Amino acid sequence: MTNAQCPMTNDKAPVDERPGQPTRPLVIGHSSLGIPRPNRDAVTTIREDGSRLFLHPADARGRFTTARRWSGWLLIAIYLVLPWIPVGGHPAVFLDIADRRFHLFGFTLAFQDAWLMFFGITGLGFGLFFITALLGRVWCGWACPQTVFLEHVYRRVERWLEGDAVARRRLDAAPWSATKLLRRGGKQVIFFTISAVIAHLFLAYYVSVPELWAMMSAAPGTHWAAFVFVFLFTGILYFNFAWFREQLCIVICPYGRLQSVLIDDHSLVIGYDTSRGEPRGKAGSPGAGACVDCNRCVQVCPTGIDIRQGLQIECIGCSACIDACDEVMDKVKRPRGLVRYDSMTGFTGGRTRWVRARILVYVALLAVGAGAATWGLSTVRPANLAITRLTGAPYFVTPETVRNQFLVRLVNKRDTAARFTITLPDAPAGLVRTGVEGTVELAALAEEVRSLVVQMPRAGYAGEFVLTVRVADEAGTFSLEKPVRFVGPDPELLKEDFK
Repeated sequence: MTNAQCPMTNDKAPVDERPGQPTRPLVIGHSSLGIPRPNRDAVTTIREDGSRLFLHPADARGRFTTARRWSGWLLIAIYLVLPWIPVGGHPAVFLDIADRRFHLFGFTLAFQDAWLMFFGITGLGFGLFFITALLGRVWCGWACPQTVFLEHVYRRVERWLEGDAVARRRLDAAPWSATKLLRRGGKQVIFFTISAVIAHLFLAYYVSVPELWAMMSAAPGTHWAAFVFVFLFTGILYFNFAWFREQLCIVICPYGRLQSVLIDDHSLVIGYDTSRGEPRGKAGSPGAGACVDCNRCVQVCPTGIDIRQGLQIECIGCSACIDACDEVMDKVKRPRGLVRYDSMTGFTGGRTRWVRARILVYVALLAVGAGAATWGLSTVRPANLAITRLTGAPYFVTPETVRNQFLVRLVNKRDTAARFTITLPDAPAGLVRTGVEGTVELAALAEEVRSLVVQMPRAGYAGEFVLTVRVADEAGTFSLEKPVRFVGPDPELLKEDFK
């Protein structure tokens, strides 16, 4: 190790002179194997030669860290228990792909109603846009599954087995030994086990917990598709949380790229108060600002950035730097808030405007979407009726009748058996129907396809007309109607042929 003049401070900073690595200053306060000083022109986790540099963020303590940990555990608990909670005879969230049913907190949607999920997906999208425009990347730091599982599960295991950030970097640099092999091997086994649990519970959302247990108890070949899915998904999760980690947010996730479009100078972000913090210097130095250049905010950052360099694409808004800086400010007896939640306008002394054009646009779009979704849900009925004409000739003519043939498909969306009455309310005189009886009984979530043959006497046929097929439940709570067209030849030709 040699010393080099560290930018932005008068202190001497160690540099990384390991063989094959470019000479770059290291962050003050890290071990001799610390990370390069972040800059806005490069990603900290990628060295100049393109090799990966693994981060070991230090632990942060404070109000935001505590709140984020509790919220993260709550979200994990919700994810774990939803497949186990029965609501209306089904799990609270059960996307039953096999039977084409979607059970959401007691509300059942048939596959024919899947178009309503469009409103849910677009609502989540516009809701995320609205939250981002208002509160910045609060989703990334507080609710994103990547952050929640990485920070509150996998990294907790890592810290439990390998120690704090300094100990983990020391273990990285240490030669392989029985102790290192035991710690690293045990960590990977636990990581893989956690990934398998998450993958199995994810599958439970689609097959239910009892069915999942039956699959797990049987030989892999019995349910090979589910086995392959869980195996691949476990591998992806393990790779992501054990190795890829923050690179998913930096390299793959498109949300960070949208950040510059979605936020403006009045959006709530995490930033550094330059006017108060600069020039940096040790506590008690004449003319120095509030920042003592301890780099604690860099050491706790899960993506390795320096928040003092301004808003950056790698920032996930996790608030770890706020708690770290507040802890240092308490020690040097200076006011908190040097790094804080605020808008860019607020950091320059202006007044944040919470109500502005883009917020109003997002609210209006959400309102329109909510209205459309409400209308769509109001059209959902406990049964579905579909009528199609049989393939082949559109009609048949016999010496006595003109005949049309249809297929009637009736679906019972209820969780209980139901009886339906099928009628032709506007049938003309002389029309005869066969195939579909007056009453049809269907089991819960069952469907039935029957033929409907409609015949008109040749003498009474006066041309094409619309026929309504009506289905109602016996209780009279709802009814469905579908129009079908009864077709035939030209009536004049029929008369000539009849003569």
